[in-house]
Amino acid sequence: QVQLVESGGGLVQAGGSLRLSCAASGRTFSNYAMGWFRQALGKEREFVASISRSGGTYYADSVKGRFTISRDNAKNTVYLQMNSLNPEDTAVYYCAADTAPVAVIRTPNYWGQGTQVTVSS
Repeated sequence: QVQLVESGGGLVQAGGSLRLSCAASGRTFSNYAMGWFRQALGKEREFVASISRSGGTYYADSVKGRFTISRDNAKNTVYLQMNSLNPEDTAVYYCAADTAPVAVIRTPNYWGQGTQVTVSS
């Protein structure tokens, strides 16, 4: 069983930055592929970014060049640095884990509870 707890969401003005964190339980965090998804009001949940256990990263086109995903295996934590935020980035952001050795997380088997990010214009 893996538990994921997100933090770092909040309200920011357009053009601003936020860093989300996700703390994971489990002794084998370094073996997990980790990722971030988001769900805006009235829309389906969508992929944002993924980092494999070897550190390879992959991004949705909508955030490429603005968001950076990283991980600290010593702290069992994955981060999402979000820069140049715009109102279209407003959503609940979910941390996700896949215990399979995937390069890009697509079908996570564990989810966090989500953290709200609101970008004002």
